[in-house]
Amino acid sequence: MNRFRIPFGALAPREDAPAIRTAVERVVNSGWYVLGPEVAAFETEFAELCGAAHGVGVGTGTDAIALILRALGIGAGDEVITTPLSAAYTALAVMMVGARPVFADIDPARHTISPDAVESAITSRTRAILPVHLYGQPAEMDRLLALAARYNLAVVEDACQAHLATGAGRPVGTLGVAGAFSFYPTKNLGALGDGGAVVTMDAALAGRIRRLRNGGQTDRYHHAEAGINSRLDEMQAAVLRARLSFLPRWTGHRRALAARYRHLLAGATPIEVPPECDRGHVYHLFVVRARDTATPRPPEQTPRAALQASLAARGIETLIHYPVAIPHQPALAASHPNPCPIAERACDEVLSLPLHPGLNHEHIEQVAAALSGEATRVSRKD
Repeated sequence: MNRFRIPFGALAPREDAPAIRTAVERVVNSGWYVLGPEVAAFETEFAELCGAAHGVGVGTGTDAIALILRALGIGAGDEVITTPLSAAYTALAVMMVGARPVFADIDPARHTISPDAVESAITSRTRAILPVHLYGQPAEMDRLLALAARYNLAVVEDACQAHLATGAGRPVGTLGVAGAFSFYPTKNLGALGDGGAVVTMDAALAGRIRRLRNGGQTDRYHHAEAGINSRLDEMQAAVLRARLSFLPRWTGHRRALAARYRHLLAGATPIEVPPECDRGHVYHLFVVRARDTATPRPPEQTPRAALQASLAARGIETLIHYPVAIPHQPALAASHPNPCPIAERACDEVLSLPLHPGLNHEHIEQVAAALSGEATRVSRKD
């Protein structure tokens, strides 16, 4: 049992529970568990909801990124420019195909990759730009696409945290050559295990990814190329189909809760609330930044740690996304990363507050009140 009065997440089915039970029973009774009608139907339905022409279900969001890169012919000797602030899986997917991730610093407001930093990182080996629509906020795609056109580069979107997000009014995942999505249980559209998908407008690219995910087979036991085994299974596809109809409403609820946070936290001194730079933000996470004006603390404790501990004492669970910039991960040591000071500072300050469809406005008000209480304590000490 979670010890927090307001837990960070709530993954058990709620209003969608009857639909999930029906979906699971349907798959069990069918006797078909891999690459069957549920996967085919979900691919079509998810692509349509994303505004894409084609969808391909795969094992994970990481595989989705790697398969797109592989299908584009990107591999050993090539470079892919990506962000230092994300889950490390973004860069690991680049390494999976034998390419080198090159890190370009972030925009301090959006927290997504900076187009100016991207342009500075382009070399003769660069083949693609891999922006992450971090926390559900789209990267600055118009400028990135212009850069890509100027230098003849592919843009592959990591939309693993951005289901139904739009950038400048256009659906993410359809802006570049393809988009990668994750259905890890914590995502805005989550499975009951791992899962991922690729969406694209390119029929030929979709066809090659479909082949690569299934061992490179053109038909059973005939392998045209060395693919991998990364298939979204029928059970997860059925669960995702059951939840898909709820996603627009859940997304609206996330946006409403985020708007309430923004209203209540305006001017709160222990934190800085990053701006909403695009109305297409879907708030996979609601992230604030802890500042030095946080609650009085021991000298060895950082402002974020003190704030997080204070909220935990009030029964509010928070998490950190992400505490270590990807270039500083030991697994990336061989990539000779560029310095990314803006991202590194963000990693020291970001704190994710509870926000998910299981919460209501009262919960948000309680969290905001706790943060405002911190501000009051600081002013009284001063």
